[in-house]
Amino acid sequence: MFLPPFAKYQELRYKNKALENKIRSLEQDTKRLETEKKRLETDITYIEKKAREKIGVARKGEIVIKAVSKK
Repeated sequence: MFLPPFAKYQELRYKNKALENKIRSLEQDTKRLETEKKRLETDITYIEKKAREKIGVARKGEIVIKAVSKK
């Protein structure tokens, strides 16, 4: 008689802990993305770095060299 409610309680505690961990992870992701957003809005050096990484933007006279990954 006591065991089924206790098992349900344990299951709910486990799910609650997992959800709390997920919330913490999402809060960290949100903070990281907010920081990146702010940098993309204000830091021209960071914008240039990201443009170079993502789309291969180069300054006049520069040569873009991309590494080829082996599979």
